[in-house]
Amino acid sequence: MTDLIKKIEDLSLNAWPSHQVQFYDGWILRYSNFYTHRTNSVEQLGLSCLPLREKVAFCESIYRRWKTPCIFKITPLGDPALDAFLEKRGYRIEHHTTVMTRHLDGPAGFPHPSCGLRFENRVSRDWIDGLFRLKDMNDPFFAKIVPQMYDAIPMDEIAVSLPGEDGIDATGLGILDRDSVGIYAIHVSPALRRRGIARSMVCSILAEASARGADFAYLQAVTDNTPARSLYRSCGFRDEYSYYFRVKEV
Repeated sequence: MTDLIKKIEDLSLNAWPSHQVQFYDGWILRYSNFYTHRTNSVEQLGLSCLPLREKVAFCESIYRRWKTPCIFKITPLGDPALDAFLEKRGYRIEHHTTVMTRHLDGPAGFPHPSCGLRFENRVSRDWIDGLFRLKDMNDPFFAKIVPQMYDAIPMDEIAVSLPGEDGIDATGLGILDRDSVGIYAIHVSPALRRRGIARSMVCSILAEASARGADFAYLQAVTDNTPARSLYRSCGFRDEYSYYFRVKEV
């Protein structure tokens, strides 16, 4: 179990780069102007030598300089002493996330898309514009850095979208890394939900990834997002482990 968690955590770091990073005594400090918790948090990667009090204070000083909350990602791999220390220091828990996985048995095991999906080998500007529209995002700083973050993804991609009359109505993204594919950015216009579009996108990404040699898939879903987790279970995913974030304004 530990080996699998470590593999998935490594894959997700590769799949979703931050705008800036710092490495500090076995920890990685990630910054993206608070675009997401995952890309704007501290994560434990290896062995540490310095005491927690010193390390946490240093991280707080960095995020204070970045003018965002200080966030720590708490996974089953981390030192439990850190979680206890952060709790006593006043850090609250946010964003419980469930990591789900499945093995792939070949592209024939997934339904062929039938709703006019478009496939690209890299995320395009149209795809990003569609993502912003679906998430109702208009922050000018995000408009600048988020495309750079997607451009910085070092792995092969499977970018899926559903063109509509007024722009892109749905997005999905697969990130290929070694024998695995991560599923990201599944978004569907509210007017088109409950029509099987999200399921078609997920299954289409899995089929394409399998055709390219992947035999394992993972994704991350907010734990209390019951509709999303039900969708992913219908695509063959099962719960593997969970993590959450400790957050404090600094």
